[in-house]
Amino acid sequence: MLLKHTGQKWAGLVIAIFLLLFLMAVSIVYGYTDTTWKMAIDSITHFNGTNEHIVIQHVRIPRAFIAAAVGASLAISGVLMQTVTKNPLASPDIFGINAGAGVAVVVAVTIFSVASLQLFTWISFAGAAIAAISVYAIGGVGREGLTPMKLTLAGAAMTAFFASFTQGILVLNEAALEQVLFWLAGSVAGRSLENLLVVLPYLVGGWIVSLIIASKMNVLSMGEDVAKGLGVNTAILKIIIGLVVILLSGGAVAVAGPIGFIGIVIPHLTRSIVGIDHRWVIPFSGLLGGMLLLAADTLSRYILMPQEIPVGVMTAIIGTPFFIYIARRGFNGR
Repeated sequence: MLLKHTGQKWAGLVIAIFLLLFLMAVSIVYGYTDTTWKMAIDSITHFNGTNEHIVIQHVRIPRAFIAAAVGASLAISGVLMQTVTKNPLASPDIFGINAGAGVAVVVAVTIFSVASLQLFTWISFAGAAIAAISVYAIGGVGREGLTPMKLTLAGAAMTAFFASFTQGILVLNEAALEQVLFWLAGSVAGRSLENLLVVLPYLVGGWIVSLIIASKMNVLSMGEDVAKGLGVNTAILKIIIGLVVILLSGGAVAVAGPIGFIGIVIPHLTRSIVGIDHRWVIPFSGLLGGMLLLAADTLSRYILMPQEIPVGVMTAIIGTPFFIYIARRGFNGR
């Protein structure tokens, strides 16, 4: 359903905010440990130290906030990448940015024994930046320059390279395998609020900047020549977009590991609801991305109960059919 009028979009935005808050509450209440809505409220207003209250306070509340923040960041990254590359398949995971951040963290943990959360974050940013630069450099080789197909192939190649490199490191260092294996699958379980607070300033900064440049992205989406003719410095704008994508995707990987498909699914879903105006696409994508990751994380607790599957597996199950559909429509023109 396409929301055509501004009033409808504002109403939809308010509804999306309430749905996000509701899914955060659901994430806090439901799981393997049997808790109720009253217990969740009491754990905040009258904490008594019971197992249920401890689980809610120290496990589920951080998990809900992390899922919302990571989902929003990955979705907004996907919007920015699809606009600047004019590629319907562009997203942090497809273009290898998540994989680059992931391999940097694995190297830091397994080889250099890095344990600092702050350093962890900067290493993730560095890996994301190296991956982004590599993909653009490889995709730009040849007389045709950058094309959607070449960028996708370059991203796939870099993702495979980083995955192989990561596996090689873990084979040589089996002691570190258990430490990073669950994180590599993409998960918001077992994280503390401290993990989120370290990267939150970078994520919030990325969200704010993406909203500020939304109107210029509308112009950029009309074509680079048109944007230049209307006075937009496209080179500076692309640099800003690249930095925001690195902040958002690198920060998300630092706290939750490389979670895939949110960055490709949500932007297309959002455009089907609010159209192509980035002033609406960006905030709606952030909210829908958070909602999708929250829903996927809650479902992941019940698939193999009492065991949990990583939320990255759930997003892959959801996103793979959609990826195939977009790939066929994007490159075949139908």
